[in-house]
Amino acid sequence: MKDRLPWRVLFIPLAFAACGQAPEGAPAAPAAAEGAAAVPVRYTYRIVATYPHDRRAFTQGLFSLGGELYESTGQFGESTIRRVRIEDGRVLRSVNLPRDQFGEGIVNWGDQIINVSWRGGIGYRWNRRTLQRLGEWRYGGEGWGLTQNGRDIIMSDGTSELRFLDPDTLQERRRLNVTLNGQPLADLNELEWIRGEIFANVWTTPEIVRIDPATGRVTGIVDLSPLAAENGGNDPENVLNGVAYDAVGDRLFVTGKNWPRLYEIDLVPLT
Repeated sequence: MKDRLPWRVLFIPLAFAACGQAPEGAPAAPAAAEGAAAVPVRYTYRIVATYPHDRRAFTQGLFSLGGELYESTGQFGESTIRRVRIEDGRVLRSVNLPRDQFGEGIVNWGDQIINVSWRGGIGYRWNRRTLQRLGEWRYGGEGWGLTQNGRDIIMSDGTSELRFLDPDTLQERRRLNVTLNGQPLADLNELEWIRGEIFANVWTTPEIVRIDPATGRVTGIVDLSPLAAENGGNDPENVLNGVAYDAVGDRLFVTGKNWPRLYEIDLVPLT
């Protein structure tokens, strides 16, 4: 048995279900038994690598692209969007948001970065290479997390609903209600699209949920309690908040608000 459980072992069945068919030559995903209880799979984790992280970064959004991290930080008067070198945590480039905006989630779309603010109802478009601000957009309610699936920008707003937006106009197309054991799951925060699923931090908890984008059902719960306890200190605001997936390297990264470390982890299902 291998020491490290590869991502593809964990993701293939659910990824097939999300896209409707398996790749050529791959085994079909087993059909769910009729009437079977929709009990989420629970996971712990295995640390693959540990990297430095700016402990002054009140992390709100995170994604990985081109071997680097892009991170947004919050707090009024301190919010930034930055490009970060993974290996040593060095901030390669950073730009400040307006001082009256509390920065939240970010996502890449083409050569741009799109971000939202917490209660301002305003987001911005940025040049991904230079971090030059290109424009702004408006939305109702709060802005929490962002990700994308190649067709839609997906936004959380602190409720149990995820908004699917047109990437060009950023107008809302539809909403998805997320449920855990048949009940709405609120406080969905930082988001990441990983192999056909949506991963979401649940605010103030040490957990990440795996969400089926077709049904909104939570299919898995990842418990990162030891990492949260080790890095959060005595400040209740220093919670888990940051999920990034390197699709090229098949690597999953997690961190939190003001955490001194960024972790690359594998998921390990509990038996």
